[in-house]
Amino acid sequence: MSEPIAAVPAAVPPASNADRRPLLRRMIDRGLVALIVLSPLPAASVNEWSVLAIELAAVLMAAAYVLLEPKPRLGAGLARSLKGTRSLVAGFFAFVGLQVIPLPAELVRWISPGAYAFRKLYDPGFARMSFMSLSVAPARTFEAALELTAYFIIGFLVLRTVSRGRDMRTLLYVLIGSGAFQALYGLYELTAARPRILFYPKVFSLESVTGTFVNRSHLSGYLEVIVPLAVGLLIARMHLFSFGVKGVRERLTLMMSQGLAGNLLIGAAVVVMSIGIVLSHSRAGLVVLVSCLLLFVGLSALAFGRVRYRELWVRNFIRVTVLVILAAALWVGVGTTIQRFALDNLLHEDRPLYWANAAGLVRDFLVFGSGLGTFAEAYPAYEKRGGPEMLLVHAHNDYLESLAELGLLGTALLLGLVLVLAVRSYLVWRERRNPEVKGLVLGGIVALAGVGIHAVTDFNLHIPANQVLFAVFLTLTFTAAHYRKP
Repeated sequence: MSEPIAAVPAAVPPASNADRRPLLRRMIDRGLVALIVLSPLPAASVNEWSVLAIELAAVLMAAAYVLLEPKPRLGAGLARSLKGTRSLVAGFFAFVGLQVIPLPAELVRWISPGAYAFRKLYDPGFARMSFMSLSVAPARTFEAALELTAYFIIGFLVLRTVSRGRDMRTLLYVLIGSGAFQALYGLYELTAARPRILFYPKVFSLESVTGTFVNRSHLSGYLEVIVPLAVGLLIARMHLFSFGVKGVRERLTLMMSQGLAGNLLIGAAVVVMSIGIVLSHSRAGLVVLVSCLLLFVGLSALAFGRVRYRELWVRNFIRVTVLVILAAALWVGVGTTIQRFALDNLLHEDRPLYWANAAGLVRDFLVFGSGLGTFAEAYPAYEKRGGPEMLLVHAHNDYLESLAELGLLGTALLLGLVLVLAVRSYLVWRERRNPEVKGLVLGGIVALAGVGIHAVTDFNLHIPANQVLFAVFLTLTFTAAHYRKP
């Protein structure tokens, strides 16, 4: 009797694109959420290891997107509005590449006399150089370019994958939760006997709310973005931009359609974050908070300017709401904040002197800059007053620092990209009638204005957690402006 033939196991078929797609989408979606939540926690990710973690996360999400098939499709309006942005991105990174690559010394002397003269003065090996870079510290420029690439990837992934209304709201809820946590944690540590910055003992700004940030102004810059986004979401949930609604009852029904409890929670988060901004004692923070709330009123009035008189009460409701939020925040901490506006404090900080010194750097590197990320290396040569306390890492003015590092050409490419996205978002928002889109995008536009104002007196856009936030909300605002329900 012969033995039975053993069963041969069937070959396991390779995973199809359809099988992998949900996993890859989860990697991207959850990766974006994780970056929003985690990037502020380790002291706003200012340490090298935390920057590396952001870069690795961006690379992994980019790899997941490359493998994702089929790719998410862009709406026709969004695709049209993105025309020209690819050229700006490619032009900017080509420019940074030009700063890094070795060029003939005579060519550098001709196109960037400042870079040539800087090396002649401070580089011991200058006499033997036949080639040199436009950047005064090419290794630092390459490092900064890698970091900036991570933020571009994050923004790209938001544009390409956050295409559903549910996805947009999810990111906004996560942002609001993160901002509320930062404010509440900062308020708690303000009362602690031994305050901490989550993982580290708190050494600076013991009298101010800093959350898990080291610098109070950088926390303020973080919250200044999220407050307008939260107000915009609240407006969207309450359908305050629904035109032509007949009667108070119908209006109230719309306002409560997405849940009273959720609206109250978002409103409470806005108040808590506003209090956090005021108690951070950041002068620029208070100015931006007031400016943003007033801008909400102005843009809301613009939105209702062409509508019948019966809609005016909605505009008044928005005005009263933002003024109540502002009054609550100011009532808690306006006294100590006003003290920081005193003239002696302004003079003591010497920011006008920083800017005057940095202006000399801009003048000598006017067209091509000293190299992305090289402000700390180039600035000491322009310091006119000795002392280690004056050795700056950043210019306390993001526009001035960008001009110093990138020159007119690089700054035009980078700032041009941001302005294209911002202006096109506004132009589309002005014509939209969808009440949810109208509210969400209004929040993003106001947040962009706040970032632009604060950038005059600080360097929030050089803090990794704030850069992640900027990349997310800028592209999210642009995507939301073009969103159409399928």
